[in-house]
Amino acid sequence: MTSIAQTPSVVGQPEVVEDASAAEHSAAWQQLKAAATAIQLLQIKDGSIPEPGDHVAAREHVAAIVAGIRALAPAFPHDAEYLAQTVADLERWAGEGFGVPDFHDALVAFRPELHREDGLRHLVLFPMTTQNGSPDRLVEALIVEVIWPEFIAELEAGEYGNKLFVSLKLVDFTPGYDTNSAVLFPETVAMRQLPAFTWGAIFQDREAARFRRVTRAAADITKLELTPDAERLIGDQRLAEETFVLWDIIHDRTHMRGDLPFDPFMIKQRMPFFLYSLEELRCDLTAFRECVRLVRDEATDELTRDRAALAQLAILFDRLFRFPLTGTRVRNYDGLGGQLLFAWLHQRGVLHWTDTQLAFDWDAVPDVVVELSDAINELYWRSIDRPKTAHWLAAYELVRATVAPHPASRWARGLPDEVLSGPPKGFTDAVLDDEFPLSMFYEALSKKMTEVIESTRGITARDADAPAAA
Repeated sequence: MTSIAQTPSVVGQPEVVEDASAAEHSAAWQQLKAAATAIQLLQIKDGSIPEPGDHVAAREHVAAIVAGIRALAPAFPHDAEYLAQTVADLERWAGEGFGVPDFHDALVAFRPELHREDGLRHLVLFPMTTQNGSPDRLVEALIVEVIWPEFIAELEAGEYGNKLFVSLKLVDFTPGYDTNSAVLFPETVAMRQLPAFTWGAIFQDREAARFRRVTRAAADITKLELTPDAERLIGDQRLAEETFVLWDIIHDRTHMRGDLPFDPFMIKQRMPFFLYSLEELRCDLTAFRECVRLVRDEATDELTRDRAALAQLAILFDRLFRFPLTGTRVRNYDGLGGQLLFAWLHQRGVLHWTDTQLAFDWDAVPDVVVELSDAINELYWRSIDRPKTAHWLAAYELVRATVAPHPASRWARGLPDEVLSGPPKGFTDAVLDDEFPLSMFYEALSKKMTEVIESTRGITARDADAPAAA
């Protein structure tokens, strides 16, 4: 394939960029970003531009984007094939009249999992949805940077192999990522058919930055006396990023490992939302228990042991403080997972809310968290032998044994025979949007934490140490 760098210049093409380390400040990137943002305003939900009167402007925007890619391409030689194909897909989209975009070929050519080198940058552009951002397939552009510390490379090369996992930092981006979105998933791209997916990316800088801000505020509000390790973690963005990489690389690989009664990636399969609560919590608690094991294993090197100890704190505090209070109460499965963890720890005497102050019995916390992991794993193991709806009922009982359901819950009162003998749809329809409401602790905490959590929308590493907006 011909290199983009060799493509003849066009009138108005910005100066060629050779160094990726400052690409976000270049005229080429600013032109590309502005044009991508402008063309979003012409697109509808499926990514097409149906109004013929918008096509002249759209072609101008595509030309500006293409010129920007060509000028930036020399700074990203490892992405040469992908960027060349992106230009081809853009020009075909424009040439065919801006129907539903098809970037299948560009997506197949983008292989970030082959370049997991700490500090390496990628230029990314696709028409796509952004999870927790825009549900519409709009043209989004990003400059991202790989986070891949040496200790993670060593763990991934050993017992935590995960060839599809990519850890990234947001450098600059179009509006779809000025949101709560912290992932880059290939399945969100507009394309004619699904290829074999070879990677999935998480923005650990965003996860770390919002964790730091939210946890600091929650600790202040609840008068929690943070341990020295917790103070280090909250105070250091790079340290938090590395910690989140360790958490996520284990979490990500866990989805397809273990005794699984259902395919956890069949998200379009309609099931009660608390099943997804348990699946996401299972993966987080597997990461937690593996970090406990790494800390206790004498063979673990000092740096990995340190990050594994910090990862336990990250999982605990993010799950307890941010997850239950983020988003609406409509089938909030991550929120319920945090509520379950809080109540489990409280009811087993290792979390205390006394005299309006939060405290933990830190020596006992790891084993009690692992006990919850064991309970979910036991549920999964037993449910392999159960019908689908019997698994659903058993999962509900596991949750309700610790978290109080809504007083009006049909599930809590016992589903009637016509539902129990009917199709699964009846079970799901009977679940309330807020089947497990917030406890009084979280109701009170939410009144003081809502603005802090909202302030993390669009946060990146460079924003992490700035105070939350009043």
